[in-house]
Amino acid sequence: MEIVIQEIPVETLSDGEKLLNNSTVQRKPEWLKARVPGGESYSRLKNMIDERKLHTVCEEARCPNMGECWNSGTATFMILGDTCTRSCGFCNVKTGKMHIVDDDEPRRVGEAVALMKLRHAVITSVNRDELFDGGAHIFASTIQEIRKRLPLCKVEVLIPDFMGSEEALNVVLNAQPDVLNHNIETVPRLYRTVRPQAHYHRTLELLERAKHRGFTTKTGIMVGLGETPKEVIELMADLRAVECDIFTIGQYLQPTKNHLPVDRYVHPDEFAMFRVKGMEMGFKHVQSSPLTRSSYHAEQHV
Repeated sequence: MEIVIQEIPVETLSDGEKLLNNSTVQRKPEWLKARVPGGESYSRLKNMIDERKLHTVCEEARCPNMGECWNSGTATFMILGDTCTRSCGFCNVKTGKMHIVDDDEPRRVGEAVALMKLRHAVITSVNRDELFDGGAHIFASTIQEIRKRLPLCKVEVLIPDFMGSEEALNVVLNAQPDVLNHNIETVPRLYRTVRPQAHYHRTLELLERAKHRGFTTKTGIMVGLGETPKEVIELMADLRAVECDIFTIGQYLQPTKNHLPVDRYVHPDEFAMFRVKGMEMGFKHVQSSPLTRSSYHAEQHV
C-alpha cells in the first residue's frame, strides 16, 4: 500500500475535506473483480440501444455488473438524456444543462423493452432541475409505453428527488409503477461532500409520500465513502421509520481520479451483517454485497 503524506493536519479538516484529501492508494480485493462485458447477447442489446439513441445507466455509471446483466437480457434505461444538472462526487454522468426534452424517447424505450421481452424493466434518469417538473411527465409516458407493449412486465422507476415537488412525484405515481425507487446514497454526515445538491430528509420525505399512497418503495446506499457501520445501521432505522420496503447496499468504486476516493473496501462479511440487521428491522428485501447496485437482480426484489 502506497501512502502519500498530507501537508494539512487531518485533525483540522471537516469530514468532507478528509474524504476529498484521502490519497491512500488501495488495491482492489479479489471479491470486486467482474468480467469484462462481452458475448452475443451483450452485443445485440448494445446495438439495439444504440440504434434507438437510448442511454443506459449501465454504461454511463460504468456498472461492474453490466456484462452479467446484459448477457441475461436485462438493462436499466436512463431517460431524459445523458447530462445531469447536479454534480455528485461519486457519479460518472456528465454535468451540465440540456434544455431539450425528447418527447419520443418513451416510445423508443417501450419498443426496446418489448423486443427484449423483459419481465422487469428499470427506468431511471439524470436530474433535470431546469425542467418545470424535473421530467416527471417523461417517466409517466415511459411507464405507459411499456405497459402498452408488454402489459405483464413489472416496471420499476428510479427517480430523482424532483427538488421536493410532491406534484411531480404524483405525476409518476399516477402512472402506477410497480416499484418506486429513490436512492439515499450515503449517511447524512457525508451528504455535503457526496450529494451537495441533495437533502437527506428530502429523500426520506419522498419515500414516505410514496408509501402513504400504497406503493412498494426502495432505496440504496454505497459504502466505502467514510461512513461507519453504526451510521449505516442508523440510516437503515430512518428508512424503516418511513416504512421503506427494499434496501440495497454496495461498494463504492471510484469511476475516475476526479471523483471521490474510496475510503475503504468493505469485506463481504460486513455486507452479510448489514443484510441480517436489515431483515431483522423489517425490510422485505435487503440486497447487500460488494457488487450490488440499485438495479442488480431487481427482478428478485419484488
